[in-house]
Amino acid sequence: MIAAGTFVVDLSPQEDSKAPAGRMLIEKTYAGDLVGSGVGQMISKRTENGVAIYFAIEEVTAALDGKAGQFTLLHRGKMSAQEQSLDISILDGSGSNELSSISGTMRIIQQDGKHSYELNYEL
Repeated sequence: MIAAGTFVVDLSPQEDSKAPAGRMLIEKTYAGDLVGSGVGQMISKRTENGVAIYFAIEEVTAALDGKAGQFTLLHRGKMSAQEQSLDISILDGSGSNELSSISGTMRIIQQDGKHSYELNYEL
């Protein structure tokens, strides 16, 4: 099944002068087929030659296909001058309540300064 919609994201940088990477708190509001919120943390690193990578863990509390519950999204992104990749998947076994059996992947689309998603999932 595929769920689609939009989301608004707020990233709050966290200061840590001892860490070699950046850290941000994530707050999202989902609309469309997935209605709810996401909170999490992102760790990122950009090298002097422009290669960047990030990892994030996001806890989603939402209603999907008329069912309410929670699940965890794992994000992994990489960017260089030659390529970009972004992999987002639902952590196996992380679903709860009516979403306890959820599995799948998410695609994020950024266009004209706005964010949208496509969630490929099974329940």
